[in-house]
Amino acid sequence: MYLLFDIGGTKMRMAVSFDRENLQEVKVVATPRRFEDALKVIENYVSVADSSRVDKLVCCGLPGILDKEKNILLSAPHLEEWEMKPIKRALGDIIHAPIYLENDADLAGLGEAVKGVGRGFSIVAFITIGTGVGGVRIVDGKIDKSTFGFEPGHQIIDLDEERSIKLENLISGPSIKLKFGQDPESITDVNVWKKIEKLIAVGLNNTILHWSPDVVILGGGIMKVEAISIERIKENLKEILKVFPIHPDIKRGELLEMAGLAGALHYLRQLL
Repeated sequence: MYLLFDIGGTKMRMAVSFDRENLQEVKVVATPRRFEDALKVIENYVSVADSSRVDKLVCCGLPGILDKEKNILLSAPHLEEWEMKPIKRALGDIIHAPIYLENDADLAGLGEAVKGVGRGFSIVAFITIGTGVGGVRIVDGKIDKSTFGFEPGHQIIDLDEERSIKLENLISGPSIKLKFGQDPESITDVNVWKKIEKLIAVGLNNTILHWSPDVVILGGGIMKVEAISIERIKENLKEILKVFPIHPDIKRGELLEMAGLAGALHYLRQLL
C-alpha cells in the first residue's frame, strides 16, 4: 500500500494506491499555513484509509528546497512556517512507515515524464507555473541527480543596481495578479498573455541551454488558462534560442493537478 502526498503552496493533494498501480481515494484540500495543522489533516486522512496494513510506503512532495538527507525543508517561500520542521520524523510518527520526501515539482515532472506527454522521451525538462515556478530534469524515467534539487524559477531574468528580477517574479500566478490586478484565469486580454508568453520563452531559453532536453513540458495552474498559446511561446523561442540547430518540442502537460501524485506513485514503484 502506498500513501501519496503532493503538498503545494496553495493546495494539498492526498491519495492511496492499494494495487501500487492506480490512484485511489484522492482528496484535495487547502494547504494549511502551519505545519502542525497539516499534520492533523494528514493524520485524519491516514486514519480513514486502511492504516492497519503493515506494508506501507509513503512519498510526499514539498514546495521548496530540502536538505541533503531529505528530512526537512530548508527554504519554502510559500510555506515559511514549514521551514526547519522535522517533517520526515513527524510523518513517520503518524504513519509508522518508511517516508520519502521530494520536491513537489520534481514529482510532478516525473509524473508527466512517465505517465503524461513526456512518454517516449529520454530527457524531459518540466516547468511548473503556479503559485511559484519550479521544475526538474528527468532522465530515462528518473529524477536527475542533484545536490539541492532544481530551481529554474529563481533564475535571474533582469539585473540592475537595485534588485534582481527572477523568472518567478514575472510569470507566477501571484506576480501576474499583482501586475495586472486580476486573477490569471480572469484575464482575457490576449496582449497581456503575449507579454507573459514572451517571458516564459526567455526562461525556457535558459533552461534548454542548461539542460538540453528532448522535450519541454509546461504544467501548473497557469498553464490551465486556455488563453496561453503554446504556439506563440514556440514562436518567441525561435527568435531567442539560436545556439542549438534543433529545438526541443514544447508541450502542455496533460496530468494537471494529478501530476504530483502520479510522480509519487512512480517514485515508490522504482524502489521495488
